[in-house]
Order: sequence, then structure tokens, then C-alpha cells
Amino acid sequence: MVRIMDDVRTSGRNDYPYCVNAPRRGIPNLLIFVAVLATIPVRAQEPAKEVSRAEATAIIANARKIVTPNGLEQLEKVRIGGIDQWVSIRGANRRNPVLLLIHGGPGYVTMPMSWWFSRGWEEYFTVVQWDQRAAGKTYLLSDPATIAPTLTRERMIADAEEMAAWVRRQLGKNKIFVLGHSYGSFLGLQLAERHPEWLYAYIGVCQLIDGPESERRGWRFAMEASRHAGNAEAVRELEAIAPYGSPGQPLPIKNIYVERKWVSYYGGVMAYRRDNSADSALAQLSPDYSDQEIAHIWDGNKFATPYLLPEVVALDLTTTNKLAVPLILFEGRHDKTVNSEVAAAWFDTVKAPEKQIVWFEHSAHMPMTEESGKFLLSLLRYARPIAEKAGDAAP
Repeated sequence: MVRIMDDVRTSGRNDYPYCVNAPRRGIPNLLIFVAVLATIPVRAQEPAKEVSRAEATAIIANARKIVTPNGLEQLEKVRIGGIDQWVSIRGANRRNPVLLLIHGGPGYVTMPMSWWFSRGWEEYFTVVQWDQRAAGKTYLLSDPATIAPTLTRERMIADAEEMAAWVRRQLGKNKIFVLGHSYGSFLGLQLAERHPEWLYAYIGVCQLIDGPESERRGWRFAMEASRHAGNAEAVRELEAIAPYGSPGQPLPIKNIYVERKWVSYYGGVMAYRRDNSADSALAQLSPDYSDQEIAHIWDGNKFATPYLLPEVVALDLTTTNKLAVPLILFEGRHDKTVNSEVAAAWFDTVKAPEKQIVWFEHSAHMPMTEESGKFLLSLLRYARPIAEKAGDAAP
């Protein structure tokens, strides 16, 4: 060791400056340390202990546990729309403003992924989520044959209205923030139009506004990417559903699935990725779901989508040209699932007391997961100050 360090000193290189200037008197101490290490018996390498899902989720639950004196942590069934629906309420301080998150899909629940992206939100907002009708944990509470006839656009809007009213009453808030993601942005926009007096602001994430145009652009994106890559299988499948999104023509669910498959493959759901498994797999570690619930977590998504998605992607909501509440849009620059350029064009024309669009340059359709830090900072910069001005925020 002494010789090696001397060599370094005389070599003229400065790759390791902490060695170049080391005084010789420190060397005996280092040698003693090495000698002591040599006396420690080396045990045979033990196989790594397998960790069960229960152990892993317990670690996550403990790390994100709300322990502040004025905090709130609830997971309960609430009667909404005549059926029980699972609701989560989490926040570090009850004095903070309430943020109601309406998930997308239909049936693509965000509660099980929120341990990853929303823990920081909970320091500044009381965050409310619920698994909608025929989604996630709620799907498992009712007979699907009974629920199927209720899967209509108006019933889903009514559920959102009841949920918002319950939250305001339960938490003693006159106004709340509503954040709608993807399909949930359709429901959230309806709340903003129908009940502006309930909201501080409406936050649309990957905002659905002109379904047919968004679908057409998604198909073109997937086709262009497939041709550029020389992907004969993709080109063949996409050509088979053409013309896709023709005005006045309904979109069969099987055709939507084909378009989504290749949009996702070329980074239109999660930027720079082939699919959205980096987001959906987070659900497997959710402490809010039992093993049995996790095993069936996407059953509701599969069940509800054929009822709800074709109708909503056929809607053109550009006639909504004025809102009575502040409007905030969070858009992924690479989003081709609910096309962000279509949403931005609508944003330019809609009138609102205040409006702001935030671009997530390295996101597609999942900015909460893809750029979770920027997402939190954007909520703090553009949303929370509205409640602070009204005196509805913890100091």
C-alpha cells in the first residue's frame, strides 16, 4: 500500500487528489484498520430472504403513514349513486385545501399508484380519491350484472357530483380543487361547468376535449411511427381499422384497442417507453389493496371500458368555450392517447377568470408518474395559492 501511494505521488496524475496529498503519518493507522478487518471471519454468503407482498406493503404503509397531530388518513366505503364506493382521504393537516382526484380509464384507478406520486401532495392538500363505479376495489363490491345498466355517461357525472358534495360536507369545505385525469377530465370538466361555486379551480390533466380529432391524430401518429420503423405487423393492424375516427362514425371498442396498442408501443402513453407498465405495476405494492383486490384490480377496467369509452371519445366538447372558475391544464408533450395539442388549441380559445397551461416535456399520458416532482411543484405554484388567498390553507 505504501509503494502504491508513492507511485501515485510521483506519477504527476491528479485522478485521485485525496491520495496525492495524503501525509505519510496516516498510513500506519490505515494499515491497522486493514489488519483489524483481516481478523473478522468471512461467513458464507447467505441467500437473500424473500420478502412477501405483505411485508413490502407494510414498509410502504409505515413510511407514508400520516402521523402529524392534525392529519387525516381514512380508507372507507361511502354510499355514492346508490352503491358502496371506496374512498381514500389523506392529508398532513386538515386546514389544508381539499383536492379531489378523479381517475381516468374508464376504470384505470390511481389510488393504488398514489403511494408513489402523491405523498408530497398530502403535505399541502387533503387528497381525496375514489375508485369509481365498476373500478378497482369498488368493482368487487357489487354484482357486475346489476351495475352494467348503470354505466352511462350521465350516471358517472352524477356520481362525480355526489362525490364532490360528500367531500365538501365531510371535510367542512365550501370550495375544493377538482383534478380530472384522462377520462376523469371529462367528469371534472362537467363539475366545473355545472357547479363552479364548489371549486377553487379545475385542474385538467391530459384533458379530453375533442375525442374524434384526438383519435384521428393518435392513429396517424401510430401509423407514421410504424412505417418509419418498418413494423409490418403494426401497419397491417392499423390499416385494417382505417378510416379511423371518421366524422359521424362510431368507433368499435376493438378498433380503439388496436389504436391504443400501437400508440402505447411508440411512446404515446408513457414517453420513451413501449407501454405503461412502469405506472400500472406500482399498484402491486399498494398498501391500500389486499392480495385478493390486487389480483382483480383491472377487472373493472376491462368490464367498464366497452360501456363508457366509445361514447366519450365520440364527444366534441369544444363548444365549452367559457368557464366560471380558474382553469389549469397539465399536458404531457408526448401525449398521443388524449392528444395534448388538441387540448392546447382549446385552451387558447376558452375563457376563464384565470387560466394556465403547464407542459410536461418528458411525459406523455402519465405526468403524475413520469414527472412527479414537477407535478407537485406545479400544484404548489398554480393551484394552492388560490386557496391561500381565500385563507383556506395551513400556515
